[in-house]
Amino acid sequence: MRRLPLFVIAVVAVVVASCARTVNVEQEKAALMARDAEWATSTTSADTFASFVAPDGTIAVSGAPGIKGPAAIRAAFEPMMKAPGFGLTWQATRADISASGDLGYTAGNYTLKTSTPSGIPVTENGKYQTVWKKIDGVWKVLEDSVTSDTPPALVSKHVVMPASALTWMDVPPDLPPGAKLAVISGDPSMPEPFTLRLQMPNGYRIAPHTHPTDEHVTVLSGTFAAAMGTTFDDKALGDLAAGSYAVMSADMPHYAVAKGTTVVQVHGMGPFVINYVNPADAPAKK
Repeated sequence: MRRLPLFVIAVVAVVVASCARTVNVEQEKAALMARDAEWATSTTSADTFASFVAPDGTIAVSGAPGIKGPAAIRAAFEPMMKAPGFGLTWQATRADISASGDLGYTAGNYTLKTSTPSGIPVTENGKYQTVWKKIDGVWKVLEDSVTSDTPPALVSKHVVMPASALTWMDVPPDLPPGAKLAVISGDPSMPEPFTLRLQMPNGYRIAPHTHPTDEHVTVLSGTFAAAMGTTFDDKALGDLAAGSYAVMSADMPHYAVAKGTTVVQVHGMGPFVINYVNPADAPAKK
């Protein structure tokens, strides 16, 4: 049997229960609309933004896998919010609640402002639907679905990047220091296709971690030794020489070390997020 989206189920539940209201409907709807508006003011802080989400809450953006849980949502949205030109606003146009007053939904329109890696401003408009659940008297996001009004591109963006044109920079704080990174195409912090390169010195280690999306890795030079698992085990490492290719599936724990100066090319669907199995391994915390 085909499963209905949670948003549809919530709307149906609200409609069916409307004949047996046991709460002050208008008062609760106003409270839910106010909660939605309060969440809309949190888009400059990933911590505050994620605090509105229930422990099992999910945010699903069109064209990208859903992100589940406050921790993963915080990790996904933090680099996006820090990107130059970022701005996110939304406003609910309607809301309703269940007869019990602990389940409801809001829906409305949003505007997202970002910029390409070359600095070109981009504005996206769309619609959203949010299912809310009252937990310990506080409305929390159970599922948030976002749909862009912008039609998908029919032709892929043409990119030509000579090796001499690559711009290498220090890796972001979620990777160990000492390596260099160059973005080839797309924006790894956004829900869009991207390609980047990572240049690592000999012995460079990346502790066990996962990604919310598939990671495609092509070894361009050197030897990239990798293995699956939640604990770093040198004996389990398998050497991937130049020309090798691997796919690290979403949510699959893995780790790696560079043998000799090594360059790998990584591509996939953003946002590119690194979640360490052991939070203490996160370089930013060290």
